[in-house]
Amino acid sequence: MAGDDDRNDPNRKGLVLTEEQLRRRKARNVAIAVALAVLVALFYLVTVFKMGGNVANRQL
Repeated sequence: MAGDDDRNDPNRKGLVLTEEQLRRRKARNVAIAVALAVLVALFYLVTVFKMGGNVANRQL
């Protein structure tokens, strides 16, 4: 194929992001991490409330 030689070129730089794009990517990653942490905390709290407060007093 015509573009195969470009893939094996060791001097190829690939996609170079600007400072603005890097800043936006970092902000997006932080937002995703915060949303994921909130979701995990929400699932944990829902589980604890569904189990109730007397779960520690049950018979083993």
